[in-house]
Amino acid sequence: MEILDGKKISNQIKEEIAIEVNKMKAKGEKVPHLAAIIVGNDGASLTYVGSKVRSCERVGFESTLIKMPATTSEVELLNKIEELNNDEEIDGFIVQLPLPPQIDTQKVILAVDPDKDVDGFHPTNFGKMALDMSTFIPATPFGILELLERYNVETQGKHTVVIGRSHIVGRPMSILMGRKGWPGNSTVTLTHSRTKNITQIISQADIVISALGVPHFLKAEMVKDDAVIIDVGITRVPDETKERGYYLTGDVDFENVSKKASYITPVPGGVGPMTIAMLLKNTLLARERHRSKA
Repeated sequence: MEILDGKKISNQIKEEIAIEVNKMKAKGEKVPHLAAIIVGNDGASLTYVGSKVRSCERVGFESTLIKMPATTSEVELLNKIEELNNDEEIDGFIVQLPLPPQIDTQKVILAVDPDKDVDGFHPTNFGKMALDMSTFIPATPFGILELLERYNVETQGKHTVVIGRSHIVGRPMSILMGRKGWPGNSTVTLTHSRTKNITQIISQADIVISALGVPHFLKAEMVKDDAVIIDVGITRVPDETKERGYYLTGDVDFENVSKKASYITPVPGGVGPMTIAMLLKNTLLARERHRSKA
């Protein structure tokens, strides 16, 4: 069994990006600038956005964090997005999800300029991804592909089972794993809460990508020997014995599943760090595109 170490690989990617940024600086070019909008005070979102800002500093990016109160109206948020769309200093930006209930998430996603949509959520970018065209790949699926590639995990002709059909992870992952090329060329089954015989389907998988958000859903008896296990789920489980009052866990019963797997991602330290690294990579790509258009 080999650990797919997202922390290690994400650090390698950040070092590679920092080298590219230093080359830009040496030529007197503008460095990439990533902005993030956060609405409200969701603890997990604040932690995540803070990590993105620190990562920007580490690789030499400019960064802007825009905090808006939980009472922000949809119109106010859309106006702020339009402002960033028109700001030539900003290469890419994200709107941190989830949003408060008074705001329509789909309207917000549609409002972001596809050329600055480094999250890869806009339908234009999603459509290009589905057609195998050059675009921004959503950061979490992009990170999973990068992990598989850097650890030389064979995907061609394999049966990949994706658990969960979200627009952010499950659905794009099912498309990417079935595409021509590597990582890809696998036969994909997309499962979800309405799938019948889900345990039987998972037991046939060479690669399992779980993005369900249910702690310890995937048990050892559900996977076959030498399966590749990618755990995207991350849940805060209350625990008063911990200093923070909770611990983080994934969809996978890591202790037992790891005994059967050929490769497995830990939680934390697996897919999570890769998501931030690939967001930075998308922002670098956005800067390069804007430079080529100038």
